[in-house]
Amino acid sequence: MKGELIENRIVVWNRRESRDLFANGYYGKPIGIPKPNVNDINVPLILDLIEGCYLQETSKIKITKDGKKVSLDALIKICEKEYHNFGKKYQVYKDFRDKGYVINPGIKFGCDFAVYQKGPGIDHAPYLIQVYNKNDNISSTAVVLAGRLASSVKKQFILAIPHGKDKIDYLALDWWKAN
Repeated sequence: MKGELIENRIVVWNRRESRDLFANGYYGKPIGIPKPNVNDINVPLILDLIEGCYLQETSKIKITKDGKKVSLDALIKICEKEYHNFGKKYQVYKDFRDKGYVINPGIKFGCDFAVYQKGPGIDHAPYLIQVYNKNDNISSTAVVLAGRLASSVKKQFILAIPHGKDKIDYLALDWWKAN
């Protein structure tokens, strides 16, 4: 499969490849289809840079820019310019993808990622993830805001704290009411 790097996104122009990539992992967003059904995809696919990086690292896609191959190292450098704390966010993204989850940008929820067990349109994302550095201070107000947002959309809020090359601590916040 081929993708073309255009500014800070990757476009899969081939419609069959778009459908296959979306159907096999729910990668990207089909252009102009807000709630895509796999069988209805007959348009190019837009990939987020983190998705593209993962797909290139796992040899599922080859990325070009202006007709020339973009190496994984070059793509990582672009990602580091585009994303604050890219290395940590990518480590969390990769951890969830490698475990079989579908992980999408969480911008509409005010967090780094929304995580699905099966995929968008099949189930709702049960988890919202915010990535922190090991030494970040997290205020109690930030925890309450995140927890309230997550509970209002019926999701569990998870703090992801990567350290080292392959270690991530996860802290899940649950809200409950006493009867």
